Amino acid sequence: MIRVGHGCVGACGVVENLVLMTLGTIEPQQKRNILKITVHNRCMIDPRLITLRVFARCGTIGATAELTGYSPSAVSAQLRELQRVLGMQLLTKDGRGVRLTATGRFLVAGSDTLIAEWESLRAAAMEAGDQVQSHFGLGGFSTAAAQLLAPLAATLRSTRPLLEVQVLEANPDRCFDLLVAERIDLAVIVAMQSDTYVEDDPRFEQTVLLDDPLDVIIPADHPLASRETVTLEELASEPWITEAAGSTYHSLFTAAFTAVGLTPRIAHEAVEWETQIAFVGAGLGVGLLPRLAPLRSAENVVRLRITGKGKPARRIVAAVRRGSITSPLIQESLGILQVSAKRILAARPEDDL
Repeated sequence: MIRVGHGCVGACGVVENLVLMTLGTIEPQQKRNILKITVHNRCMIDPRLITLRVFARCGTIGATAELTGYSPSAVSAQLRELQRVLGMQLLTKDGRGVRLTATGRFLVAGSDTLIAEWESLRAAAMEAGDQVQSHFGLGGFSTAAAQLLAPLAATLRSTRPLLEVQVLEANPDRCFDLLVAERIDLAVIVAMQSDTYVEDDPRFEQTVLLDDPLDVIIPADHPLASRETVTLEELASEPWITEAAGSTYHSLFTAAFTAVGLTPRIAHEAVEWETQIAFVGAGLGVGLLPRLAPLRSAENVVRLRITGKGKPARRIVAAVRRGSITSPLIQESLGILQVSAKRILAARPEDDL
């Protein structure tokens, strides 16, 4: 969560008005109840509402506890107290667990606009210059964490010595969970296809950072190993190594071959890039590797650029909670990420090809 060192003096009335506008035609007494729990301490979003939103996303008390850092009993107590204060039944029994009622789902969906407005207000307050930000959470998948987020964190530590920066390596789904739980403030994730966003969700805003090309990796003793470029058609009959069906990279892999009208022969499956590189080095087949993923320590493996139709690329985007994108720190971070990405892509061919 973005934390500030000073209170939101002067913002309380604004936040209350935002809540009242968001609630629209709800009965006046219910509005007062929701206002009571939403505008916590008269100047911030009540943590119990955040807990309810996290539960709505992940679906279980245990998962909510893990994401928020509370114990399962504390999560249950928060949700019970929220129901009591509102005078609404938000949860109902579902086997051994609980699920949201229709009222609970309505409240969570209606709070999206409220949270976005609060994030925008908080960003504007910090930009006004009287707020001191103390913590900034970053999350991203493995190569993004190593190649983009680590340099970003190092830069922020030098330019903002009072800022505590935390980096969490996580897959895209978990990054979105962590954003909802306010454990992180910015996530770097991979879109399913190069011309689409990862997720059309009103809770988040996404900014394209770069399109990261996928190269072919083949054994060093392969007949094409002396080449600098290759087409997918030239490797169509090779045994391929990729992730299992349903993953982001399997989708990219399939789409690339569909574009050239071919069906590749998948011989092996690997989840980690290091595993796939090892399989290729052992002569088990060929595979695709993102340009951002390093290859310098690999043995008996070479990287070739793909030319012709079907050149696959993964779109890398930064995601933040809706409304927070105007935060000066987030804007600074996006600029640093874009510069870093361009520099890495420009240098990588000389390093690895």
